[in-house]
Amino acid sequence: WDNASSGISGDLGIGIFFLVQNDLRVSYVEKESVAGLAGVQRTWRITKISGHSSITTSSGDIDFIVNAIYGGDSVSITFKKPDGTSVDLSLTPTTYNEQPIILDTVYNSGGKNVGYFVLNSFLGDTTEIKNSFNRIFTNFAAKNVTDVIVDLRYNGGGYVLLQEELANYLAPNSENGKMMYAQSFNNKYTEYNRTENFAKKGTVSPAKIVFIISQNTASASEALVNIMTPHAEVKTVGPSPSHGKPVGFFNIPVGDWYVFPVSLRIVNSLNQGNYFDGFTPDNQVVDGLDKPWGDL
Repeated sequence: WDNASSGISGDLGIGIFFLVQNDLRVSYVEKESVAGLAGVQRTWRITKISGHSSITTSSGDIDFIVNAIYGGDSVSITFKKPDGTSVDLSLTPTTYNEQPIILDTVYNSGGKNVGYFVLNSFLGDTTEIKNSFNRIFTNFAAKNVTDVIVDLRYNGGGYVLLQEELANYLAPNSENGKMMYAQSFNNKYTEYNRTENFAKKGTVSPAKIVFIISQNTASASEALVNIMTPHAEVKTVGPSPSHGKPVGFFNIPVGDWYVFPVSLRIVNSLNQGNYFDGFTPDNQVVDGLDKPWGDL
């Protein structure tokens, strides 16, 4: 947990998911991982793993694939690129620093400037991530962004303080000082209950915020969607409902271990927060694993 919470990983640095039944794709790549340094990209198809060319959604194949990609051992993988060429890579897990912001850019659509960024986690070097938020929204302001798309499709959550930071950048100017959320514990720990208000950062005042979500969108990233909904025009897009985790926890040391009991719940300014079934997308569309990040 000490490593994970500070953004240190020790794997191949790739996510995988099936585009269709027999078509396994790279969903994301950590740029400082062994896969990232080898040039692996989202959309690449995996056709062979350690000589195993049966890449299907059968339970036997999935067990093999998961153990090979995430088991911690070296693996040889044959990738097929979008141009039809193939490359064979031997990859060994290494320790690297995660970079949760994969892409940020500005598009012009319908005469409006739309800011877009991919945020894969609320964990990591908190100072670095805060600085990245400042850089992104400074650029958005310079380009007169009026609408913002936040891509949380692989964001499993993390620090509430980073979720607060981003909410303060996303808040319209008119919401400054209004209630952001309430955090409550059980009746034995009521002294920890608190209410947080918006403290507006930057000058971008979005008229509309679109969140891209999936079943991997959880915890702090879901809280961000819930928090912003009463304060802006919020829409969600994605292949499936989000994970459904409207509660939080903190680590409690027990000997050489940490335990993480569910400790608190978060509700928005309308006292809404029981989304245990997740948020159903307003527009349900497939992930697009055959498309690179930022593909219009």
